[in-house]
Amino acid sequence: MKIITLINFNINPLQTLRQWLESLEIRNYKVAQLLCKLIPSRCPFERKVSLFNHTILYIPPLCKLNPFYEQLVMLRFKSLVYLADECGEDVTVYC
Repeated sequence: MKIITLINFNINPLQTLRQWLESLEIRNYKVAQLLCKLIPSRCPFERKVSLFNHTILYIPPLCKLNPFYEQLVMLRFKSLVYLADECGEDVTVYC
């Protein structure tokens, strides 16, 4: 009797999506503009709540908890580089 062994494939959907985001190339002006507008230049969740110049509550940036944070920042950077180098656009508007 032959025993058929199956190869155990470890498919990690998060890793697959990360690799796909990293491999994207920006070659469209409108897409680059849209990405620069949608992806913030800094973490929007950081907050400092003050009362009479005394910090009462500090909420640290939580973007690092996002599993795709590095890939999204890189995608925004690729878009900025494309707009600046290929299209000659002033990218200070997006900073």
